[in-house]
Amino acid sequence: MLLLCLLFCCRLQAAGPCVVTGLRCEYLVDPLGIDAPAPRLSWRLADERRGAKQLAYQVLVSVSSTDFTSPQNLVWDSRKINAATTLVRYGGRALQPFTTYYWKVVALDKDGVPATAAPVARFETGMMGVQNWKGTWISDGAAIDVKPAPYFRKTFGIARKVKSARAFVAAAGLYELSLNGERVGNNRLDPAYTRFDRRLLYVTHDVTKQLQQGTNAIGVLLGNGWYNHQSTAVWNFHNAPWRARPAFCLDLRITYEDGSTETVSSGKDWKTSDGPVRFNSIYTGEHYDASFRQPLWNTAGFVDTAWKTVLIRSAPATNIVSQVMHPIRNVATIAAVSLTRINDTTYLYNFGRNISGVSKIKVQGPKGTVLFLKHGERLNKMGRLDQSNIDAHYRPADDTDPFQTDILTLSGNGVDSFMPAFNYKGFQYVEVSSSRPVQLKQEDLVAYFMHSDVPAVGEVHAANSMINKLWQATNNSYLSNLFGYPTDCPQREKNGWTGDAHIALETGLYNFDGITVYEKWLADHRDEQQPNGVLPSIIPTGGWGYEWGNGPDWTSTIAIIPWTVYQFYGDPALLQSNYVHIKRYVDHINELYPTGLTTWGLGDWVPVKTKSPVEFTSSIYYYTDTHILSEAARILGKEEDARFYTALAQKIRDAINAKYLDRSTALYGNGAQTELSAPLYWNIVPSELRSKVAANLARRVQQDGLHLDVGLLGTKSILNALSENGYADLAYQVAAQETYPSWGWWIRNGATTLYENWDIDAKSDISLNHIMFGEVGAWLYKALGGIKPDDTRPGFSHLQLQPHFVAGLDSFAAQHHSPHGLIASSWKKKGNTIEYDVTVPPNTTATLVLAEGAKQLYENGRQVKAIRFKQAGAGQPGAQTGYPLTSGSYHFIVK
Repeated sequence: MLLLCLLFCCRLQAAGPCVVTGLRCEYLVDPLGIDAPAPRLSWRLADERRGAKQLAYQVLVSVSSTDFTSPQNLVWDSRKINAATTLVRYGGRALQPFTTYYWKVVALDKDGVPATAAPVARFETGMMGVQNWKGTWISDGAAIDVKPAPYFRKTFGIARKVKSARAFVAAAGLYELSLNGERVGNNRLDPAYTRFDRRLLYVTHDVTKQLQQGTNAIGVLLGNGWYNHQSTAVWNFHNAPWRARPAFCLDLRITYEDGSTETVSSGKDWKTSDGPVRFNSIYTGEHYDASFRQPLWNTAGFVDTAWKTVLIRSAPATNIVSQVMHPIRNVATIAAVSLTRINDTTYLYNFGRNISGVSKIKVQGPKGTVLFLKHGERLNKMGRLDQSNIDAHYRPADDTDPFQTDILTLSGNGVDSFMPAFNYKGFQYVEVSSSRPVQLKQEDLVAYFMHSDVPAVGEVHAANSMINKLWQATNNSYLSNLFGYPTDCPQREKNGWTGDAHIALETGLYNFDGITVYEKWLADHRDEQQPNGVLPSIIPTGGWGYEWGNGPDWTSTIAIIPWTVYQFYGDPALLQSNYVHIKRYVDHINELYPTGLTTWGLGDWVPVKTKSPVEFTSSIYYYTDTHILSEAARILGKEEDARFYTALAQKIRDAINAKYLDRSTALYGNGAQTELSAPLYWNIVPSELRSKVAANLARRVQQDGLHLDVGLLGTKSILNALSENGYADLAYQVAAQETYPSWGWWIRNGATTLYENWDIDAKSDISLNHIMFGEVGAWLYKALGGIKPDDTRPGFSHLQLQPHFVAGLDSFAAQHHSPHGLIASSWKKKGNTIEYDVTVPPNTTATLVLAEGAKQLYENGRQVKAIRFKQAGAGQPGAQTGYPLTSGSYHFIVK
């Protein structure tokens, strides 16, 4: 190793234009609290040259940020590996808890020249096991129906100079942590929702700068979250088997400059009291009485003689693991676009767009004045807030817990400010009503768009403003439904509906770096799966959903998400961790339905007018799960399983075709849009009939007036089946349609998010912020941008470029930051030619397939040679003509 490093270091002076960048551990930058014994380390190359790639790499991990050579500091040396791999698992000495590790990558570029090194990265281990906790689980000991939220505090002294300090907090419920009067961090709704009696998450905070010499005070405020659900709705979370008064366990580990350590922990020496948060519900709202404030309660000088002793309780679960994902935050501040004064006690704020999140108010008034901040998505004919589209499933026991409504009682001591700590809502409007007249200005109420703060990795722009608005609305709905797990809507339910999530999965991955959230959610799947393989329709759940709403059309998340994440990231970890669970699930369906056809499922939910048979759509998803299982078995080296499940998948495929396909007419069922598009997209159609089935689908869409006639399942397949089988122009006409029923109909009527029903005036299923019809966002990348992963070389190691230069659109641009770097694909029509620009990142090759009607490709005036190749991926035709590309930027003329 030393010789290799010296060789590289000597050559760094002559390093070329290649730069190592983007170092991440477990898909996060310099993360704290890693529990993984073999964390994943990844990086990228920044190199704009043609053919840029990595010939070799070496990863070095040390406990020193500067010394990567001495045996006492170096904990792993991968040695020189001749490979283009930029994702590896740590393979060195056993990682120790509470330890900072530094790592760097040495890479050789395409010419064998050392790349310019990235700055040294770091990761820090956390507990690495429940045995390392020192704290005790504590609560205030109140009953589950007691409404005021408990506050906790403790003082402790520091006499030596602090080098670093980390606070590790596990909670059943939600918490906010403070030190010396200052809130720690900007995360919201920590820890993320899990099946609390089977797995709890803890969060690690760097609190070094918030400690002080002398006496310090630490404070914790606990909220109910999904743990102690006091509101009542149809899903029975108030009867969840884990339900109890919120509790927490905390270790504040201090490392001093002299190398010694000290841990301040939760225990019997803490004290507790209630305070101004008089009620909190993740589902409905938060009630805050400012007259109950205890100023400076979380500072060292506060006198807490009136506070009570805490109650020690058992840990809610034995499996306590680190929360390793992008946290929920207030990501964007949104000012009101208008304020309407209805009367001297009622004001209506309009924020101009539909969001998930919270509002924050500043107001002054007489003591005891009560304000109701009612949140909703639409107004009635009288211009007042209307919640009738989102409160259908709420079952209140009384009128003390109004839906999506915060209640603020003023202190009378100047300006009171309030933002809920343990709740979020879905809204565009806030109606503020007060028990006495108050004066409010437009700037007195602001909104915060709140969601899992996943980095954006994609962008599209079309020469059609409606398409651009539709893309933005799709992203708004996706983010509005990402809170440590994917949800269906941020107001009426907040539930992790499985079907909604897998339909919108590719839209999420093209636009956002969401792997950490999906890995957490698949752990929730494993927690919820019954021994026989059955999964509930909502995950996590308090018990509801095992007997309604589940089935392969919905709970295919267990297979589709690991497979799709593998395609996008090239990381088999989710396939590995979920393999036995996918197998258990498929085996159970096989036992129940030995013919290969299953009637288990919800079917094509909320269709326009035609609903395909449940047996048809569920059997297609059963086939898809089984096919994924066979591919996963092959990838993981389980050859016997691969053979068995390949045969089972073929049996299911044959059974679907035997019952539903009329070979003489090339029609499935009654020839509805879902019945024709789903078998095309999911590769059910026999290869010799693909063109005929696609032609039938095109005719059916034309007969339907270029409008949609699908439900949730059909939206996944309809546009893709058309564009992948020679009818991209028709697919674009459907996507760009602006009359009912269509996505554009929503946009034309002012939508800033996606809706739950094609009919804006429907009597049910009318949430205005749902992600279930969100596949259109991914289709823009796949069809118009032509950016597709190749599942035989996943993680965009090989890129399929198939842009469609559709009629009716003059230009389009898409870009996606893949694990290897930026993929950009854009085109513009100029007369009889098309200018096409593409960027292929380092370590990536691509095959460009021209759209229908494009015959010749030129670069710098010279015609580019084509090759014949076999296309990979389900549902794709066999031999095609394409143009091989290496990494780099290209400017083509297409004739």
